[in-house]
Amino acid sequence: MENLPSWLIALMAWLALPQFGLSTVFVISIISATLLPLGSEPAVFGLIKLNPDLFWPAILVATAGNTIGGAIDWWVGYGAHSAIDKYKGRSIHLKALQWLEKLGPKACLLSWLPGVGDPLCAVAGWLRFPFWPCVGYMLIGKFLRYLVMTTALLWIFPASQ
Repeated sequence: MENLPSWLIALMAWLALPQFGLSTVFVISIISATLLPLGSEPAVFGLIKLNPDLFWPAILVATAGNTIGGAIDWWVGYGAHSAIDKYKGRSIHLKALQWLEKLGPKACLLSWLPGVGDPLCAVAGWLRFPFWPCVGYMLIGKFLRYLVMTTALLWIFPASQ
């Protein structure tokens, strides 16, 4: 941790406080999965770096929060489509939407991608893909992202001896 700036160490220590740790990761993970540009990986990494015994709880809490955020995006897309259909009477699909329609709920596996994944969840709702299969694919993609990203960060910044 000696390679990290002091302000980052202080932020990680605050986020890792027992009264804030996992709940902070959960809230940040929900917010970062909505259409707001916020990354939850630093919070997950900070908590695990300061509390290595929380590796699996942090991964699971972040996955749950991020999946719930993706489900919120799905409902936003579904609601937007319903509202537009109500006023316009018909739906307009672009080529990208046609590609997504071919993939169906499996497209939600890509929900982990930065910049693309969160809007993808909203588009899945817009296209009225089945909710639970979409959430299942979101869960798989987001879990793998947190597992790989956190493991890689712990490998890059190993615990000091």
